Amino acid sequence: MDLGLKDKVALVTGGGQGVGRAICRTLAAEGARVVVNDLAPDRAEAVAAEIRAAGGTALAAAADVIDLDAVRAMVAQAEQELGPVDILVNNAGVVPERRTGEIGLPVFAESDPAHWRKFVDLNVYGMLNCCHAVVAGMTARRRGKIITIVSDAGRVGEPRMAVYAAAKAAALGFTKTLAKELGRHRINVNTVALSAVAHEAPMADFLREDATAENNETLAKVLRQYPIGQGLGRLTRPQDAADAVAFMASDRAAYVTGQCLPVNGGFAMV
Repeated sequence: MDLGLKDKVALVTGGGQGVGRAICRTLAAEGARVVVNDLAPDRAEAVAAEIRAAGGTALAAAADVIDLDAVRAMVAQAEQELGPVDILVNNAGVVPERRTGEIGLPVFAESDPAHWRKFVDLNVYGMLNCCHAVVAGMTARRRGKIITIVSDAGRVGEPRMAVYAAAKAAALGFTKTLAKELGRHRINVNTVALSAVAHEAPMADFLREDATAENNETLAKVLRQYPIGQGLGRLTRPQDAADAVAFMASDRAAYVTGQCLPVNGGFAMV
C-alpha cells in the first residue's frame, strides 16, 4: 500500500536508536526525506548513513530538543537542505529507569525531586519546542502531520512512574488542543501510545529485542498483561511503533486528528 510519503520531509526527534531509528528507516523506505535528530551526533549520523546506503535521503541533525534556539536552528537547516518540514515526529524521551539508571523505582512520596525536571523538560518542553518551530510554516502551507510518541503510563497511570506519567499525560492533552487549533489549516495532530517496548540496549533481559516467551521466563510472566503479546510471544517492537507512525503521517489518516493510537499489545484498552 502506497502511503503517499514520497519526497515529504519528516523530522524525527530521538531518531538515533530504538523506536526513533525504526521510525526514520520506515519513513525513508516509504520515500520520505528524513531529518534524523538525536542528542548524540554519532547516533544521528549512523542512522542517516543507513538510510542513504539503502538509497534514501537523510540529514543528520544533532540538537537538544530542550533548547528552543537549537530546535529552531535545526528546522532552518532542514528546510535549507531538504525542504519545508511536512511531518514532525516527537519521539525524543526516555522511560524513568533509563533516565535514573536504576530499576525498581520508588513511589512518588519517596522520589528524588532532582529527577522530576528531567522528565518534564524532555517529554513536555522538548515536544513544545519542536511543535512551535514547525507549526507556523505548516499553517502557511496549509498542510502538516504532527505525531507524538506517548506512553500508557500517561493514559492509565503506572505505579512508580508518577512524574513520567504526568509528563506523558500533558502530551496527550496538548495534542488534543493543538489538533483543535490547527485542524482548519489541514494539519493533523495525533499520538501513538506505547507500553513496554523491546529495544537494543535494555537494562533487563526480558526487554531485549530477541526475547520471546519461549526463551525468557520473566517475559513469559510479563506477557500475561498483554493479550496479543501473549499470543505472539513477544513485547512491542520498534517496528510496530514505526508502522503506526507511518500510517498517521500519511494521507490514509487524513480524517484522523486529536486521537491516540495505542500500539501496546492490549496492555491498556481505554
